[in-house]
Amino acid sequence: MPASPSTARAINDRLALRLLQQEGPLTAGQLKHLTGLSRPTVADLVERLTVSGLITVVGESGEQRRGPNARLYGIVADRAHLAALDVRTDSVAVTVCDLIGRELAAESVPIGPGTGTGPAVEQAVTLVERAAKEAGAEELHTVGIGAPGLIDPDTGELRGTTGLPEWHRRLVAALQDRLPRARVIVENETNLAALAEQRDGAARGRDTFVLLWLGHGAGAAVVLDGVLRHGASGGTGEIGFLPVPGTGGLPSATDCTGGFHSLAGSAAVAELAARFGISAAPAGREPAAAELVRGAVRGDAPRAAEFLDALADRVTLAAASVVAVLDPGCVVLGGEIGRAGGDALAARVARRVARMSPLPTEVRASTLGGGAVLRGALLTARDRAQEILFAPPGPPPHPRETPGPAAPPRPR
Repeated sequence: MPASPSTARAINDRLALRLLQQEGPLTAGQLKHLTGLSRPTVADLVERLTVSGLITVVGESGEQRRGPNARLYGIVADRAHLAALDVRTDSVAVTVCDLIGRELAAESVPIGPGTGTGPAVEQAVTLVERAAKEAGAEELHTVGIGAPGLIDPDTGELRGTTGLPEWHRRLVAALQDRLPRARVIVENETNLAALAEQRDGAARGRDTFVLLWLGHGAGAAVVLDGVLRHGASGGTGEIGFLPVPGTGGLPSATDCTGGFHSLAGSAAVAELAARFGISAAPAGREPAAAELVRGAVRGDAPRAAEFLDALADRVTLAAASVVAVLDPGCVVLGGEIGRAGGDALAARVARRVARMSPLPTEVRASTLGGGAVLRGALLTARDRAQEILFAPPGPPPHPRETPGPAAPPRPR
């Protein structure tokens, strides 16, 4: 059925806003070319969006073109301020950005293992408030949080998980209490890393892939047909519990010792490096194993290549398992250790997967590494804020009508 005039206007407005988000400032003529809309239709939508405070004139397209046709329109960046958090077991990092994703402030704070739940939560919340103040944000519109652990698919809340500090769960509620007008979203850290790799990193342009996160622990994120999969209980990708040979035991429901974690977690990788005479000084807050792997890639030790081969053997156990079950076509080695291994580790894993599976599979190294979680949290916050701010005004759907999944906007 043809769209009503109001629906067509709403679709066109959202299309124009998405283009301005992706391409940056555009002239009315450029919007006409990219959307395929008529000149009067583009003129109308530009006026509507300007009056609504969503876009504004940010400059001109060139010195030789003057007048209305040369005006560059861009999204009003300070219409909303966003915060993204990367919550680790021993630290919190936060960045505050505007609506187009421009970073305005960044802070981080270590949280020691002996810190009580209340003080830890207060440190983290105060960090967010301080970063917002530094960014000049009177209030935050949306807050995206990346944290280890399982997310309940029904409530969207972080579930209690053995081995993770209680302050992680308390932090979400505390932020909502202190920022009552903000929308607070929490997602598993590995899932956010996959989102970032798909938008800006090694999986760009891929609708289906698996991210293997190799950091302090081991995890995975699964993206199939453009959709991040969470599973029935939110546990898709808990690959640290995957039973694999070579661990001397089996994992339990409350302890991943004996699973893939025992082969590919940071402590296990450091132990493996020691067997081959690989050593390195700790580097910042990243896992010590990341610098060991990085040094091996540089060839800093006589048996560096042997160590990388042994590490690839271990990583391949998980990679080949997900390939056999999901056939993703692409596996990204993420996390600090995956990025440290780079193309050298990815190529080794790719050769081993090719020998073990008839399914053609690319293996790529992350291009974002440890920063992927924070980037994914920001992208999630920005997407949610724009969904709300760019939503067309109108009456709620009829009670007996259930809206379907959102489809990409098309010009009318």
